[in-house]
Amino acid sequence: MKQLITARLLVREWEVDDAAAALAIYGVEKVARWLTPAMGEVADEASMRLVLQAWVEDQPNMLPPRGRWAIERRDTGEVIGGLGIRLLPPYEEDLELSWQLRPEAWGHGYAVEAGEALVRWAFTQEIDELFAVARPSNTRAIATAKRLGMAWVGETDKYYNLRLQVFRLRPSDLSDH
Repeated sequence: MKQLITARLLVREWEVDDAAAALAIYGVEKVARWLTPAMGEVADEASMRLVLQAWVEDQPNMLPPRGRWAIERRDTGEVIGGLGIRLLPPYEEDLELSWQLRPEAWGHGYAVEAGEALVRWAFTQEIDELFAVARPSNTRAIATAKRLGMAWVGETDKYYNLRLQVFRLRPSDLSDH
């Protein structure tokens, strides 16, 4: 998947030159505190460039629907967030949908708009479910998972050695709007 277009957004592959915009997402404590331990907060633009370089290099080798994508506003061209689909540790059987937005973009429905486009595409790639995980205190992520139509399936410490709320989405859960 090279890109997806929604009413307000473009979901596209990351580029190394997105480092400054990506740092405004992954280098901000308000966002980074919710990232998985493997990611953590990115310290500076040079470090962000290295992260993006790794993502760009990995992308062609990932079996669809896995990958990482930038969320860009169509009206301004500004990168406001990121989306990912990857295998959840430790067993690498379950596919996780994740989203991160810069704090200034919170509360505008961008995560749901981009997420819906991505999951609709993902379900054309011979998968039958996606999961999202969130710390119990991450009320924004939990609300976004619910707005995406994901069903709460319980709490576990199976993933990332953290106590997490688990949500699941199947193709039959998608609304027709």
